[in-house]
Amino acid sequence: MAATALFAGGCFWCVEKDFESLNGVSEAVSGFTGGTHPDPTYSGNHTGHYEAVLITYDPEVVSYKQLLDHFWVNHDPFDARGQFCDKGPSYLGAIFVANAEERELAEQSRAEVVDRFPDQTVVTPILDASTFYPIKGVESIHQDFYKKRPVRYKLYRHGCGRDKRLKKIWGDDATV
Repeated sequence: MAATALFAGGCFWCVEKDFESLNGVSEAVSGFTGGTHPDPTYSGNHTGHYEAVLITYDPEVVSYKQLLDHFWVNHDPFDARGQFCDKGPSYLGAIFVANAEERELAEQSRAEVVDRFPDQTVVTPILDASTFYPIKGVESIHQDFYKKRPVRYKLYRHGCGRDKRLKKIWGDDATV
């Protein structure tokens, strides 16, 4: 039985790869959520939407709590302007919850991060899930970008400083 979870952690190329490397995750689909525009696109109007990834996973192998733990150590919870080198509203981090159980687990995990970093402000919100719009058409190049264009992906990830910042925040807990 598959379940889904929805996270925004900046560039969906990176979030997708980070989650697809996790045992029990069968797929991570890049797209948009959280906004009101009915047909967001990468190169067009995605105002109000977050770049997000819809995770399909086997709850018998990996729990929602474990997905939350993985999410936190793969994004910067202190940046209110975006993630790493990408700035702007569509690059903000967020957890999108589909029900009360997910909300409770997400709030508990957020509280753990707040406790771990008492001198910093955790800005990552927990939001109600809304319609997810997967990348489609000619923009499908963004789906599985790390597989389709591995050299460009690695250059981007390194140049953006993502892994360096994650190591600085999370230390050995970072999964980079």
